[in-house]
Amino acid sequence: MNDLKQVVVDKKVIVPFILITSLFALWGFANDITNPMVAAFKTVMEISNAKAAMVQFAFYGGYATMAIPAALIIKRYSYKLGIIIGLALYAIGALLFFPAAQFEIFGFFLVSLYILTFGLAFLETTANPYILSMGDPATATRRLNLAQSFNPMGSILGMFVASKLILSSLESDKRDAAGNLIFDSLSAAEKAVIRTNDLAIIRNPYVILGLVVIVMLVVIAVAKMPKRESSDHEVHPWHSAKRLIRNKIYREGVIAQVFYVGAQIMCWTFIIQYADNLGIPKAEAQNYNIIAMGIFIASRFISTFLMKYLNARLMLLLFAVGGMCTTAGVILIEGMAGLYLLVATSAFMSLMFPTIYGIALEDVGDDATLGAAGLVMAIVGGALMPPLQGYIIDQGTVGAFAAVNFSFILPFVCFVVIAIYGRRTYKALKKA
Repeated sequence: MNDLKQVVVDKKVIVPFILITSLFALWGFANDITNPMVAAFKTVMEISNAKAAMVQFAFYGGYATMAIPAALIIKRYSYKLGIIIGLALYAIGALLFFPAAQFEIFGFFLVSLYILTFGLAFLETTANPYILSMGDPATATRRLNLAQSFNPMGSILGMFVASKLILSSLESDKRDAAGNLIFDSLSAAEKAVIRTNDLAIIRNPYVILGLVVIVMLVVIAVAKMPKRESSDHEVHPWHSAKRLIRNKIYREGVIAQVFYVGAQIMCWTFIIQYADNLGIPKAEAQNYNIIAMGIFIASRFISTFLMKYLNARLMLLLFAVGGMCTTAGVILIEGMAGLYLLVATSAFMSLMFPTIYGIALEDVGDDATLGAAGLVMAIVGGALMPPLQGYIIDQGTVGAFAAVNFSFILPFVCFVVIAIYGRRTYKALKKA
């Protein structure tokens, strides 16, 4: 953990660091068990891609709603209280999947996810700056990249559960010898029986997750956690907001984060639709998501190591250009080659979230708590863009392109924005 004798994580905070880092895996699990539910709800509830993508609107919309209230509470009280509130809301949202499945109402599932992400907003608003504060500011971005490296481990577990315990068990996704969905040809009564069965299959992992989160809440509540060094607990949101808006690096960082999260969620959500267009069943298609996450994890550790030798801003620029190249290939190349390029895009997304986060918060001082909330609110990109991509996919074709291929023009544009941010911040650093 050393770089020229700079300690990334001090021994005296190693236990709190591990506990907070485990939260990164916990919300990664929630993110990536939920992404495939867009395809699952589309079939079992018989709705369009655009409407099914409201799963992401509800999920990531919760971040936008709760990030600033979370920041104000954390600023007024403590990081630990923010974490406890976050875990409580997380558990409530997950456990609400039980009545949602009983009533079989799609909107109830959306409300459950919305409340669940109130909790995630608290956790992310708290955990990211908390990790940054646990040591030397010179190693803060590396420390956050290290902690964030455990986020995709939770994500890959969520993907595995979605694939092996949910998607592969859905009766509504069974196909005949010709590859057509059997569910489409059934009577209303037969569909109702299958719908009840499949919604229970979707429900169960979330209920178990809620119970696990309650256990984690108890552990954090009794653990001794370091207090933040600043003794200023006064809340001055308008003054902080004005200073943050005047900070060009921070302001543009929030914009870049909106586009990054949008790109990530679109690439991971619609990989199933892309594979489905090639005749690959949902459960098998989810395996490509798992491979993509494995690549993401490996690339995150590699890129964190490379930051010892390369500037983070330069790496952000280079990785964004790589993402532009792979998504351009997804648009232009049909068949399995396009799917492989979509999977490869995860290698270039790996360092983006924590690196944008760390760069944006470098010089915000006492405004870090509200600044963190702004960057968590930027996760709303994951709410706004997937329904638009779903709408494009519903068109079937766009000119000479299959609509599912053309829809990846949206992630391509996102990577362009991130590349511009990387270039501008790198140039600003060189001038300084």
